[in-house]
Amino acid sequence: MKSPLHIALATLGLSCAAAISLGLSRFSFALLLPPMREDLQWSYFLAGSMNTANAFGYLSGALVTPLLLQRMSTNLLLLVGAMATAIFMLFTALSDSPAALLVLRYLAGIASAFSFVTGGILTTRLGNLYGRRIGLILGTYYGGAGLGIVLSAQLIPQALSYGQRTEWPRGWQIAWITLAALCILLTIALAKSASTVHAKSDTPSMHTRFRAVEFGYGLVGYGLFGVGYIGYMTFIVAFLREHGMATSSITAFYTLLGIGVCMSSFLWAWLLDRYKDGRPMAILNLLLSIATAIPLISDHIVPLFFSGLLFGSVFLSVVASTTALVRHNVPPSSWSSGISAFTTVFALGQIVGPSITGWLSDGQGGLERGFIFSAMSLFAGSVISLRQRHVAHKH
Repeated sequence: MKSPLHIALATLGLSCAAAISLGLSRFSFALLLPPMREDLQWSYFLAGSMNTANAFGYLSGALVTPLLLQRMSTNLLLLVGAMATAIFMLFTALSDSPAALLVLRYLAGIASAFSFVTGGILTTRLGNLYGRRIGLILGTYYGGAGLGIVLSAQLIPQALSYGQRTEWPRGWQIAWITLAALCILLTIALAKSASTVHAKSDTPSMHTRFRAVEFGYGLVGYGLFGVGYIGYMTFIVAFLREHGMATSSITAFYTLLGIGVCMSSFLWAWLLDRYKDGRPMAILNLLLSIATAIPLISDHIVPLFFSGLLFGSVFLSVVASTTALVRHNVPPSSWSSGISAFTTVFALGQIVGPSITGWLSDGQGGLERGFIFSAMSLFAGSVISLRQRHVAHKH
């Protein structure tokens, strides 16, 4: 049995995988979308398609991860994914071609899936060693994305400002270079922590399988979460800019959102530990639906900041809730395939979400219509996931 201090330090280190694959690779795009869209004359549909490509790559990576884990160690695939993510982000700074950028976002999505899924598997194993606080351990791992969001909120405006001062042709390129360098630094910390987790082989057991049909409501609810949340995370900064929010306020807003993500493990760990069915996902999806609807009701800074804080403090706990659901309901030998199944529907939702939200936002009603769609998707996810029941298995 590892000591609580060892598990805490290892979990914090592994959370760098979430910071890289989610906070920096995916969610930083919300801050870069407005300057890239303005510079490259994108429609909202094309802008949203960039995150659709990223999510499609994420799905591709999630699908092949179980196969790769039969041929290489969890730790190696984790680090390969993290380093590849950094490389593809660096290459993103070198092109202005929509086709090339779509390909790079796709490749970054594949690499992100490798690091995110394997990081989740290693964290789940840590939780098994100290199972009384599995919710807190998983929440800490997924909350690492908040670190990436906070760093993005602080660094991207500085990089864009530097580009303006130096008359760099495209300031957003400097921002991508900065993010890639940060990914490399976090990968070094990730490697150190991963080396302390002694992973077993991930070859699937011949005697246990993950039965997706038993988790149908949870999978559908999670897919609708993917559809709804990614619309908010892709377009919220553009929405705030359209409504006249100053750059400094947007930085504060996104920083607050990231802080909410970091806090989420402490706020919702009890929920993930207590319930073994779909109630945590249902409650969290409902709160996200409310947070998404707030900007449609008021454009005053206080409710908008509350929307960001609420959204940040909830959305990645939905991700953590699926890992907890798998751990509560299937034997350890099926965790890898179970996490991959939920990751797959998560990616499917994210493929649909940005493009539809962007397409709706290009029409009459603008981004408001896109946010209505996101809020409705999250509410539907709440209703459906509430029907997910505990699955009794002999562990």
